[in-house]
Amino acid sequence: MNEPSKATRERGRLDPAEFIRANMRLTPVPSVPEIRLYQAHPGSGLRRLLEPDDGDEGEAEPQPPYWAYAWAGGAVLARYILDRPSIVAGKRVLDLGAGSGLLAIAAMKAGAREVIAAEIDRNGVAALGLNAEANGIAIQICNEDVTAGPPPAVDLVLAGDVFYAQDVGQRMVSFLDRCLAAGIDVLVGDPGRAWLPRSRLCLLAEYHVPDVGGNGGGEPKPSAVFAFVPDNR
Repeated sequence: MNEPSKATRERGRLDPAEFIRANMRLTPVPSVPEIRLYQAHPGSGLRRLLEPDDGDEGEAEPQPPYWAYAWAGGAVLARYILDRPSIVAGKRVLDLGAGSGLLAIAAMKAGAREVIAAEIDRNGVAALGLNAEANGIAIQICNEDVTAGPPPAVDLVLAGDVFYAQDVGQRMVSFLDRCLAAGIDVLVGDPGRAWLPRSRLCLLAEYHVPDVGGNGGGEPKPSAVFAFVPDNR
């Protein structure tokens, strides 16, 4: 029996943009009500979008739906930028591991000249486009792993919630060091996750925001904005 072609398998998959429009809610982000995102809720049925189709054996496992929620690190950094628009005004900005695009949207709303939103998840790329459209802004979406090479030509990197695992965090630190070496400023938003490189961070601000990712809400808790600084050891 002939194996189904890649094109056939692609046709059998759910279209991410159609699924997001039909099953997720476009609602304001807690603590950042200026921005609306398509966000998951208990009835979204995200598993249907993430499950591999028949014939997908051997393909990469689908990424967890980080893009479907507003996480605390992104929320606190977005709030910081919107409260201090001069930080991004007129600058070229990279939203690293963009997920929903919350930071990219915040940067554009605050007056950035242009924003690159880097996201490797196919579903996340679809969410980025929809969220940008819903907020009336235009961003450049990069669906490649930018951490594998030299940094793009930007003035500022925004890194929200990128230190959620050891291997990912190590890769991010190496990339962010290359950014600093290229004269690019780096801001980090994080609620204090385990793999946060605390010795490389300078506290700039703290807000109480809910870490709504994956659990549908929660009481606000401290989350912080940091400058990523050179290793002076």
